[in-house]
Amino acid sequence: MSNLQNRIQTLADSFAQGVLAAIRSASLEEILAGGGAAPKRGPGRPPKVAVSVPKAAPANPPKRGKGGRLARRSPSDIEHVIGLITKALGDAGKGLRSEELQKVLKLSKKEIVGPLTQALASKRITKKGQKRATTYFAK
Repeated sequence: MSNLQNRIQTLADSFAQGVLAAIRSASLEEILAGGGAAPKRGPGRPPKVAVSVPKAAPANPPKRGKGGRLARRSPSDIEHVIGLITKALGDAGKGLRSEELQKVLKLSKKEIVGPLTQALASKRITKKGQKRATTYFAK
């Protein structure tokens, strides 16, 4: 062992012996009290610290609400999207998958799922296949 390692080992041993001597000389009440340790807090999550940073309002407010959900759409809005879907499927002729419809109509998946389901239920469109291989056709 080198001289540095010997010095470190000697210091560590003396520190450990000093701590043990302090514990042995302390009373049980002192040990259980914690010797001035930080007070324990109650159960539950600590309150959040409020940081007031003013945020600028976006120029174009997003269509989404809390959690990335779409804002509630009126029945006329949904009918309009169903009309767009049936027109796009009619123009395509060979049928389109959902991803292709999203690209053609420039809508997100969240915006197209509900109207697709309603169009299928009202038999305005048909589908063939399962999962991602589903192809939709105009009736």
